[in-house]
Amino acid sequence: MAPGRGDTDLILFKLATQLVSRGLRCCGTVQINSERADTGPCDMDVQVLPEGPVLRISQDLGRSSRGCRLDPAALETAVGLVSAELSMGADVLIVNKFGKHEAEGRGFRGVIAEALSMGIPVIVGINALNLPAFEVFAEGMAASLPPDVSRLDAWLSECIAKKVAAA
Repeated sequence: MAPGRGDTDLILFKLATQLVSRGLRCCGTVQINSERADTGPCDMDVQVLPEGPVLRISQDLGRSSRGCRLDPAALETAVGLVSAELSMGADVLIVNKFGKHEAEGRGFRGVIAEALSMGIPVIVGINALNLPAFEVFAEGMAASLPPDVSRLDAWLSECIAKKVAAA
C-alpha cells in the first residue's frame, strides 16, 4: 500500500523493471496510468510481465460517469495470459492490485493461489478499500511491506534465498 494515487503502480513498475534487469523471471502485471487530454479519469493499462502485451483495462464511460470503469473482459484476458506464463515457471508473481474483482472472488485470485502453491513469492498491490477482503483471502499468510522498491527487493531476495536453500 502506498499513500498517493498511482504510487503503488509506479513502485511495482520500478520493482519489476529492476528484477528483470537482474535476470529474474517476473510474472504478473504492472499498471500504467495515462492521463487523458480531455481531463477525464486516466486510462488504465496493464503490462503483462515479463514482455507481454499492454492491455487497456479501463473503459471510457463518459466524463460524468461515476461507475466502475474496469473492463472485466480485458482484466480476464490479462489473467489468462499471466496464468499461461506462470505455468512455465517464475521467480516472482507481481499483481498490480487486489481489486474489486479479486475481493469478489474473481480476477487474479486463482493465479495468486497457484503461485503460492508452487512456492513462488507473490507481491500484490492493495488499497484500503479492498484490504479487509484481501486479509480474509490471505488467511494470515500475508506480510505487510513498506511501499519502497529497495525494501520490496530485499524481501523478495530473502524469499528466493530461502527457497534455494531448501532445495
